[in-house]
Amino acid sequence: MFSVLDHRLSVPLNYSEPEGTSIEVFAREVIPAGGSDLPLLVYLQGGPGQESPRPMQRPAQPAWLARALQDYRVLFLDQRGTGLSTPFGSERDREDAARSPDQVATYLTHFRADAIVQDTERFREHLGLEKVSLLGQSFGGFTSLHYLTVAADSLGEVYFTGGLPPVGRHCDHVYAATYAVQRTKNHELYEQFPTLRSRVRAALDVCDAGEVLLPDGSPLTARLLRTVGSQLGFTGGAEKLAYLFERDPRSSAFAADVASLLPFNGRNPLYAVIHESSYGDGGVTGWSSDRVRPDDFADDPTLLTSEHIYPWHFVDDRGLAPYRSVAEILANHEWPRLYDADVLGSVTVPGAAAVFTTDPYVDLVFSLETAALMPHLATWETDAHDHNAIRVDGGEILDRLFGLIRPEGQS
Repeated sequence: MFSVLDHRLSVPLNYSEPEGTSIEVFAREVIPAGGSDLPLLVYLQGGPGQESPRPMQRPAQPAWLARALQDYRVLFLDQRGTGLSTPFGSERDREDAARSPDQVATYLTHFRADAIVQDTERFREHLGLEKVSLLGQSFGGFTSLHYLTVAADSLGEVYFTGGLPPVGRHCDHVYAATYAVQRTKNHELYEQFPTLRSRVRAALDVCDAGEVLLPDGSPLTARLLRTVGSQLGFTGGAEKLAYLFERDPRSSAFAADVASLLPFNGRNPLYAVIHESSYGDGGVTGWSSDRVRPDDFADDPTLLTSEHIYPWHFVDDRGLAPYRSVAEILANHEWPRLYDADVLGSVTVPGAAAVFTTDPYVDLVFSLETAALMPHLATWETDAHDHNAIRVDGGEILDRLFGLIRPEGQS
């Protein structure tokens, strides 16, 4: 059993202008029975732009929570712009018609990992703690690495799951690598389900004919349908796709299921608008995933894409269309570097990272390059789990990570 405390803080939108615009950031503290004195573990969610999970008692959810509560209190942070924090893409935003695309884009430059780290520092201070530990999933791991770069003295232990980003690399390198893994995932999908490719091709043809409508009544384009390939990085994703394409693409069931599988949509525009900026370590992204798309992905429509964001997302998706100009401005923004290899090499905070061999979102080679910079980071490379392993086998994952940096028998 556990109890829950809610925390809300007013923080600067831009920490370099502390007296300027403020926003609210929300976090939920989960405390196991009798565990109010346990150290604090901050869960940093994937994304960017995804709200934190909502904890459940029975069965304990998310999957890793019961194991974590044996050793920690857990703070679930709704990263700025998400959940119960001041949201982006809310009715209030749409009512503010006076804001130009340039103003909105400038606003969103303060929603990356650097600001999230400073928000977390505010919560650490608010709770009166000298140190906190981190569990970073996917983009949460990117945020954790920046935390180690700028505020390692505030950290006790750091755990990464599918979230060791490259250091000093442009996102062009990252997207090129993710396409290569996604190609392999596609080949494995069609080998596992030999008749699936023909069904995918047929569905794409029906989309081209304008005969597939999403639940909001907008047409589903063929290129948007291909993005359901993002499921291939998750446990059970191949099966989800096989069963999706069993349905008549003109049916309401197909439309509802597809809408739930599209990686980018209007429910969470922040995820789409700033997504590409998180993939590289600074610089201008310039629609990287579109520019580096391999010829076979351009020529073969049955090659399903992954977490690749394209300019046409803001045309084809009705919910994202209002952000088209904002996304274009941000694609040409000069983003600051987030990581420093020299600093990371000197960090003594104990850490452990689960690195997934066939992860189509966070490249294995680049993750291991980053791990090699950090002498106090233990790495567990595994092909037995997918990118969402923490959500599926969370207790096992945490047991393994805790064991990497603690003497046997020490909790």
